[in-house]
Amino acid sequence: MSADASPLAYRLITGPDDRSFCERISTALAEGYVLHGGPAVTFNGSSVICAQAVILPQAVATSDAAVATAVDDLDAELEFDGEGIA
Repeated sequence: MSADASPLAYRLITGPDDRSFCERISTALAEGYVLHGGPAVTFNGSSVICAQAVILPQAVATSDAAVATAVDDLDAELEFDGEGIA
């Protein structure tokens, strides 16, 4: 799979509150996404519009691991001399 065709780690799915919106969420869940937070809804004057964020857990885990490694590398480079503001 090319980089352009790889699944996104995060998606925000939006649309009218109808069967099509629910089918899009269901498809994302079947593809391995999980819900991220609760849905948001608003009324545009004629219909209810929904938004739901979904994430790929393995992408988040990879990102978290990269951040943890970067923090560990930074900590290894820092030396605390006991001085500082508490």
